Parts: sequence; structure tokens; C-alpha cells
Amino acid sequence: MKTNLLFRKFFIGAFALIFTLTVGCRKEKLDEKPDTGSMQQLAKDELAIQSADDELLADINDYLSGNTTKQVSVYHCNVTIDSSSIVNDTITYNLTFNGNNCAGTRSRVGNAEVKKHVNTLWIDVDATVIVTYINLKVTKLSTGKWVILNGTKTFKNVSGGLVSQLGNGTVTSVVHEITGAMNATFEDNTVRTWQVARRRTFTGAIGQLVVTHEGFGTANGYTNLVTWGVNRHGEDFYTQINQGVVLKETCGWDPCSGVKVHHIPADNKQATITFGFDDNDQPISGTTCPTKYKLDWVKNSNSGTIFLPL
Repeated sequence: MKTNLLFRKFFIGAFALIFTLTVGCRKEKLDEKPDTGSMQQLAKDELAIQSADDELLADINDYLSGNTTKQVSVYHCNVTIDSSSIVNDTITYNLTFNGNNCAGTRSRVGNAEVKKHVNTLWIDVDATVIVTYINLKVTKLSTGKWVILNGTKTFKNVSGGLVSQLGNGTVTSVVHEITGAMNATFEDNTVRTWQVARRRTFTGAIGQLVVTHEGFGTANGYTNLVTWGVNRHGEDFYTQINQGVVLKETCGWDPCSGVKVHHIPADNKQATITFGFDDNDQPISGTTCPTKYKLDWVKNSNSGTIFLPL
């Protein structure tokens, strides 16, 4: 009888322990937050690549414009150009980047090739050139992180006119469109490949220029796409611009407002990026420049908000 009582107590104690551990483990799993690393990385990569690309295209735009005034030649440090190659009706500009930009924020080493018809004038409506990046390594000097860009895109002056003419009373806006296929290799040897369909509308005046980015691509049911492809984690992604992203020259071309949405459908997750926040995670106003952006993430039934530095 005593033996049965001891056995019963042991059985009850063991069951209680197993129940506690099971509930504890289940609670721990329920409390675990989804990994948002790939969503954060996608947002950071998109911002870094776009910023580097904008600067490279600014060089190319300046050369095509044939403008050498001091105001719009700030991009031309450590860049040489060879325009001696003409085959039939096509001229090729070979740009060699071999050091830091003038702002001292990036190192750029590698080549870009620009092809256009001999009689094409960049100032004309729908003037189009073909731009190819060839092992063009861009390093952000503040972090040491780098990316190597390769690929070919079409660069089109939809509106006609020159950015350098803005503010002179004759041109009020200039619209460029960029389409094509690109790939990037990062410092950890991961690779991202993507398509781009970006529209940029310039307004303002030299020294106080404003550019608004929009997406006009379509793929697999998604619209307003600015980029789409495979991220460095091997996931298909689709990035929409749902509200034009506004960058200001007076803020070092940082995005001051606008909304992007990154979709990663295979893992049922998305990240909505809202630009224009300060160090205190508050929306900026007036002439204040941003230092952060907001990332609202959703994965399955989980969600959250993160503020990240520009």
C-alpha cells in the first residue's frame, strides 16, 4: 500500500514536470519574434544601391549635357573619359572611376560604358543612351562596406531639357527613366540580381534641386515596381513605390519623404518603408533633413516596427 502511494506521488510529480516543460517550451516558441533580417537587409541594399547608382548617373548626365560649369561638375573627381570610339553611327564614352568622389563619401573604382547615336542630343525629348557598368566597385567610406555593380540599363530623357537648366525660367522639370537588368556582389560574396524601372522627376534649381522617384514596372501581378528580382538571401522580391520618394540636394540627396513596399511572397512577408524621420524616430518637418526611416514589417500573423539609420 505504501509502495503504491509512493509510486502514485512519483507519477504525479513526473507528469507535472513534463507538463510544465511542455507549456514552457510552447510559450517560448509563441513568444519568439520572427527573424526580420532579410527584410532589413533588402531595405538597406535597396537604399545603398540606389544612392550609389544615382551618383553614377549624375556623372553620366553631366557629361551628356556637355556642361562644365562648377555648379554641376561636383561629381567629377577621379573620373576620366575617353570618347574616341565611334563605330558607324554610335559613339562610345568610356568612363573610368579611380578614387573618391568629391564629397569624400564613396570610393568608386571600375568602368562605365555609355553608348549613343552620334546625332543624339541629350537635351532632346526621348533622347536615349545605353549605360553598362563593368565591375564598378563602390565603397561607402564611413562603413567600409562595398558593392560591385555589373549590368546594362537604358537611360532616357523623357521630357527633354537639362537638369542644369532648372531654375533659369525656361525649364521647370526634367524627367528621366531608367530600365534594365543589373547584378550586385557584396562584401560577403552574396549576389543580388534585379530588374529596374525607375522614373526620376527633377524640379527646383541648381543647389536646391529636388528629385522624385517613382516605379513604373509590372511583374507577376505587382504594379508600380521600381525593382524586382532575387535578393542576396536567394528570395524573389518585388519593390513598389506607393508614394513618390522625394530626395533633396540640400539634404545630401537623402530620401526625405515617400513610401516603398518590399514584398517577399515565398516567405509571406513584406516591409513598408516610410522615409523622413529624425534621431528621435519622429517625422521631420520644414527644412529639417532626415537621419532615419521607418520599417513596418509583416510576416504571417506577426508584425512590428523598426527605425533604421539612413
